[in-house]
Amino acid sequence: MPKVIVRAPDGACAEVYLHGAHITSWRPCPGLDERLFLSATSEFRSGTAIRGGIPIIFPQFAQEGPLPRHGFARTSTWTLDSIEDVDGATVVTLALTHSPATLAVWPANFRAFLAVHVGGARLTVTLTVENTGTTGFDFTAALHSYFRVDDVRRAEVVGLHNGRYRTSLTDVHFDENESLHITGAIDRVYIGAPSHLTLREPGRQLSIERAKFPDVVVWNPGAEEAARLTDMEPGGEQRMLCIEAAAVQSPVELRPGRSWWGSQTLVAHPGGT
Repeated sequence: MPKVIVRAPDGACAEVYLHGAHITSWRPCPGLDERLFLSATSEFRSGTAIRGGIPIIFPQFAQEGPLPRHGFARTSTWTLDSIEDVDGATVVTLALTHSPATLAVWPANFRAFLAVHVGGARLTVTLTVENTGTTGFDFTAALHSYFRVDDVRRAEVVGLHNGRYRTSLTDVHFDENESLHITGAIDRVYIGAPSHLTLREPGRQLSIERAKFPDVVVWNPGAEEAARLTDMEPGGEQRMLCIEAAAVQSPVELRPGRSWWGSQTLVAHPGGT
């Protein structure tokens, strides 16, 4: 499958497939350690989502609607729109436009862009959606980020204290813990979450900053569910944690001629718990 290798002047790099505008690798500078999890048994074929990296969820989150799970953006072929250098970083933009295939399942005229900004210890991913039709539509979206960890049991997510989360459409709870530790399967949508979170693990940490994405999804399949995923490598669930910038609790409503954008910025830091 065609992919774009994004390399900043300082050596920071990322890999983005045209299939799904899917970011499968990010190595920040300094250090150049891989920070995204990509399953060794992921299927790279048409019509199938890549397991790991940062899948683009649009225009539907999960099975919360009539479309295929997580919508069609992650299995569509995007086009390379532009490559440019900006203040010492490299920015690659990919585009997706409505087609007979998308109109058959979702009757909306749209144009979507994914901008991948790579430089230093920072990765910024921005999803933009434009309504190019004559009628309004609504959608949900997420940047389904799989972060690579040495051992998920020794990692913690800081910043969700006192947040509301749901584990189904109607089951809402409050997170009373100072930090979130992963002890097994987890699938939560944090509603109106703080814009800044930190993923900590021994020896390093990752700052996660969101803009225009009001929600956060935290997901790990746990050992039992992971064993049923044919594209999840054995024991892979122990080496990954999804923390997703999301707009899923309340759909984005987009009138004709209007646009919406949401972004997630990752900053790698040495040190940790």
